[in-house]
Amino acid sequence: MFKNILVLLIGVVSLVYLVNPTAGILEFIPDNLPIVGNLDEAAATTLLVASLRYFGVDLAHIFRKEKKADK
Repeated sequence: MFKNILVLLIGVVSLVYLVNPTAGILEFIPDNLPIVGNLDEAAATTLLVASLRYFGVDLAHIFRKEKKADK
């Protein structure tokens, strides 16, 4: 039960961070720094996808090629 709440909280916080309703005020790493500026958004995206996968929403199949059935 505690793990479910923790994973849900991590997912919600990462979603709020990505949506960024504060218009850039809440930034751990400023985006104008070359290369490393987007690492915080990449980490938040990874945490969001991982928390969705924990609850059964697997987004990885969207990017897989479908195999054609042999006849």
